[in-house]
Amino acid sequence: MSVSLALATEECLLLATMAYDRVVAISNPLRYSVVMSGPVCVWLAATSWGTSIVLTCMLVLSLRLRFCEANVINHFVCEILSLVKLACSDTGLSEIMILITSIFTLLLPFGFVLLSYVRIAAAVLKIRSAQGRVKALSTCGSHLTVVTIFYGAAISMYIKPQSKSSPDHDKFISVFYGALTPMLNPLIYSLRNKDVKGAMRKVMAKNGISFFQF
Repeated sequence: MSVSLALATEECLLLATMAYDRVVAISNPLRYSVVMSGPVCVWLAATSWGTSIVLTCMLVLSLRLRFCEANVINHFVCEILSLVKLACSDTGLSEIMILITSIFTLLLPFGFVLLSYVRIAAAVLKIRSAQGRVKALSTCGSHLTVVTIFYGAAISMYIKPQSKSSPDHDKFISVFYGALTPMLNPLIYSLRNKDVKGAMRKVMAKNGISFFQF
């Protein structure tokens, strides 16, 4: 459970970091290599990992749960909300800690992503040529797709009263941020690669399928 929480938290923070990368690339392309230099990228990645580990440890250590006879979690994995529901002791404090952690790991990074795309939209509107606007926006398509799926599913899962949640609904939502997003990541981001797109066009052309122009 701790490992999955740390990885999910790290994904939230990295998506926010990638939004900053897109802002720099579109708003200030001439200084991109200077602003997003190798050491800066390493520092951002290390900060995301370190913060995710710290937040996960704080959350796990704050849990005060006591279990009785039931020992089977109604979920695909050892998910923290399902674990809390299994406890026979008072879970009020644990639910509050989960909500507070969710605010720091979901709402704040998501808010940063939204502000980043507001800046990106403002920068794109300043581009005079339509081709330039399309090219600038196309660099954000992959990131925006992952952000929508991951944050949308995770926020609907954790930022809500737990009394209104149902096990079946939670399991369905967890598939999106726990399985679907990691599975789609290689496909979504590789579609930005010209070699991959060229290979897909050739394969689809042989089968008489038109390839969407990304």
